Amino acid sequence: MTKKSKILSLQEIEAYFSDDYLYFGDVINTPVASDRQARAIWKLLLLEKGSSVLELGCGYGRIANRLAEKGARVVGLDVSPILLEKAKLDAAERGVDVEYVLGDMRSLPWRNRFDAAFLWYATFGYFDDHGNEKVLREAARSLRNGGRLLIEHVNRFASLRDRSPVCYLAQCDNDLRIDIMSNDDLGDRRVGERVIVRNGRVRRAHLSFSQYSFSQYVRMLRSVGFGTVEAYGEDGEVFTPESPRLVVVASKNNT
Repeated sequence: MTKKSKILSLQEIEAYFSDDYLYFGDVINTPVASDRQARAIWKLLLLEKGSSVLELGCGYGRIANRLAEKGARVVGLDVSPILLEKAKLDAAERGVDVEYVLGDMRSLPWRNRFDAAFLWYATFGYFDDHGNEKVLREAARSLRNGGRLLIEHVNRFASLRDRSPVCYLAQCDNDLRIDIMSNDDLGDRRVGERVIVRNGRVRRAHLSFSQYSFSQYVRMLRSVGFGTVEAYGEDGEVFTPESPRLVVVASKNNT
């Protein structure tokens, strides 16, 4: 029988996105890949110069700062002070002005402020269903009428084909990051076990997140005030059951 995964606290999520996560950042997400993803987000959210954009779970700013370079007015929110500090330093080096905020995506201070918002690279689903729906509700409240929300995530159907744990290895100089991904079939969650071998020391970290189908996204999004909901594959391509990623784009109803 599959063992159910543990839903982590906010403090445990913060600990997962530590200096070790930052250290391997450009190995896991190369600058070329980040440039490509920023272009896809710009297109899918119908952004223009001057558009106001909110990134939830912005990490070290690899996407937010690129959107700012394109002319968007960007705010990034994250739970990790370490990652936010790196994001600010990178923004300064690029000569862009991005507002970075330390906070919980389940409780946002903004109302009717943004033209668009997004959660990229599986930053949605950390909480239980109630908490995840609260994230969507807060995102909706932060958007102006007609604003667009984008969620990029693992394609549930593709990941469920993995009948045994899958291992991913990244190397930076002589240091290693090993990610072992498996499915919690009873809890509908993806479970990550991370082993860091760095500077002669071994550290472990754990994370899990909900895996929703497109129909579940549609139900949740419409329940919090979104109307049209569209599905795309990786980087905005056509979605198929074999697509490794699912990109959901929803438009807020006019009220």
